[in-house]
Amino acid sequence: MRKNSLQRGLMAKTNFTEFANLVLAAAIVGLGCLAISGLHAEPMDNWVQDYTVQVLRGDEQKPGGAGVYLGNGQVITAAHVAGANTRGVRIDGLNVPARLVKTGSFPQLDLSLISNSLRERRMPLCHEQPPAGAPVIVAALREVTRTSIASPTLIAPEYQTKYSTLISDGSTDGKSGSGVFDAEGKCLLRILSSKFTNDIDHKGIASYFVPASTILSFIPVGIRW
Repeated sequence: MRKNSLQRGLMAKTNFTEFANLVLAAAIVGLGCLAISGLHAEPMDNWVQDYTVQVLRGDEQKPGGAGVYLGNGQVITAAHVAGANTRGVRIDGLNVPARLVKTGSFPQLDLSLISNSLRERRMPLCHEQPPAGAPVIVAALREVTRTSIASPTLIAPEYQTKYSTLISDGSTDGKSGSGVFDAEGKCLLRILSSKFTNDIDHKGIASYFVPASTILSFIPVGIRW
């Protein structure tokens, strides 16, 4: 098996895209950061659940992956989570009809914007990227966890520029489209997209997320939230 390969296929059972990480040395470098990944969230972190939605697909509204409610009826998620068959979202236990407004493509622009009729709370996008080691909150459908911002040096040099926004939690299967929130600023930092794994033992060492600056430029002009 080629050690520096980048896997682009979606994981069939987990609905999470897996990148192959590149060198065992990178995994060794990352052990310090990984030691603080995947921690249980603090009780005060439960506020993120108010913004976590589930994408519903097809006329049967089958449950899919996660997304984040931005406000004014707008939901942001990953492109490989919500596509043309998106018919609704589940928020606060209610199924709400929704439509796809815009979608990118994986892995170049792994974002989709969904619109629904809800006019509730608002989630601001973060304006600054926290430094490596800063605490963040991952709000998945079934759990809220704490992890930290990871350094791009965890992955091979050829990917460090394109995939520079990482968290140190590599066990993010099934969490595509979930929000990564600034634990202190209480704003949306990123949307989970994919993960890097080590080809030798196939363990995840970091996860990539689409940054808030890309989300902001992705949302069409005139849409407010």
